[in-house]
Amino acid sequence: MTSLAALALVLAGPAHADTLAQAIAAAYETNPLIAAQRAVVRQTDEFVPQALSFGRPVIDATVAQQQNGLDFQDNGRTFAAGINLNQSLYRGGRTRSATNAADNRILAARARLRATENNVLLDVVTAYSDVLRYIAVVDLNANQVKVLERELQASKDRFEVGDLTRTDVAQSDARLANARSNLISAQGQLQAARAAYARTVGRPAEDLQPLPPLPPLPGTTGQAVDLANANNPALLAARFDEAAARYDVSTIERERLPSVGVGVGLDYQKSAGGSSAASFFNQGAFFTQNAGIQLSVPLYQAGAVSSRIREAQQRRSQLLAVIGSTGRDVTEQATNAVTQVTTARAIIASSQVAVDANALALEGVTQENQVGTRTIIELLNAQQELLITQVNLVTARRDEYVGAYQLLAAVGAAEAAALGVPVQEYDPTANAKRVRHKWNDFDTDPNPPALPLPDNDRATKSAPIGPQL
Repeated sequence: MTSLAALALVLAGPAHADTLAQAIAAAYETNPLIAAQRAVVRQTDEFVPQALSFGRPVIDATVAQQQNGLDFQDNGRTFAAGINLNQSLYRGGRTRSATNAADNRILAARARLRATENNVLLDVVTAYSDVLRYIAVVDLNANQVKVLERELQASKDRFEVGDLTRTDVAQSDARLANARSNLISAQGQLQAARAAYARTVGRPAEDLQPLPPLPPLPGTTGQAVDLANANNPALLAARFDEAAARYDVSTIERERLPSVGVGVGLDYQKSAGGSSAASFFNQGAFFTQNAGIQLSVPLYQAGAVSSRIREAQQRRSQLLAVIGSTGRDVTEQATNAVTQVTTARAIIASSQVAVDANALALEGVTQENQVGTRTIIELLNAQQELLITQVNLVTARRDEYVGAYQLLAAVGAAEAAALGVPVQEYDPTANAKRVRHKWNDFDTDPNPPALPLPDNDRATKSAPIGPQL
């Protein structure tokens, strides 16, 4: 295989036999969408120490040199230095309210991480099932091509001896051409499925094992909808967003309340004159200390606070509407998933009966054609009907499996750990605990390493244009 897809598989690494559990584990550990959302959670973790910082002391130092007059003489120069500590004692409850808002945003980010994991796992199952499906479809169509090639040759031989007409040969030729077209289409769909698998799992789809039995599913549509409303991570994230917005309103409202703080300072000032070390602290130099409590009562803030309150209220109103919209989406997803599973299972049962019946009919038509009681077109039709029902059966089995995982994703259960996949489970709470009470201004994390640039020039020069099937 020398196509662009094949080249991409070669560049991606050696072939690897996978079970579905191994594919899910690989995606859980390496998928960049999950990694990006984990970073979003860690970003959101920092909202809490930022909110708590308003209740912590602030220390600053100042050093200044001032020139009095424009003659730049020593006796017109003044040196000053100082250090000050300010501690807020009461801010009207804004620190607590802002911290509660930050906590809810962290919970929303964790819920979105769960939603991302659900979606990626569903993508893995879909890609895995599609690869197996199209492998089967390619095999069925390849076998059909071989059968029709033999049929065409037999038709030509019988035409030579006068047993068939030119029309019979043309019909066989046309069916073979159509079968080859279907094979090429199936091969293209298989390549696309392999590319989707490599994108999601991070390695080529080679030697995939059969799909394992499905995990337990909700028994009815009502149960599925109830579970989705209680556990769907996207809906949970919307609810936490609204709770954070509610605390935002409270935080801004508390800006109307008094605030109390305490400050302590030490200042040093020296006028120019004298150059010895003793004169630096004696001649024209003095220290001042200050300490006090400050009460600030806002009386009028030009309408800015009330405007921001109204803005935050409308933001909360928007998020309440988002909860309603997301709830409807979740209900639709759960209902459609149950319908897809139920429909696919009914199609599987019908298709299996059709496959068995068409296989028996084809055997009979083949024998009857050999003795001259069936025409070529009837034999070709019987072969085509068997192929169609076989493809329908393969597709229905894929639809049942993917629909089942769509249902699990809708109810928030399409997660590696919940499904018993052996992974080292990521703990989204560990970083929040680590940073929550950090005070040090210089306590930062190492910068992440830059990703290597892709070798686009190599791929562009090496890959042929268009599929080579």
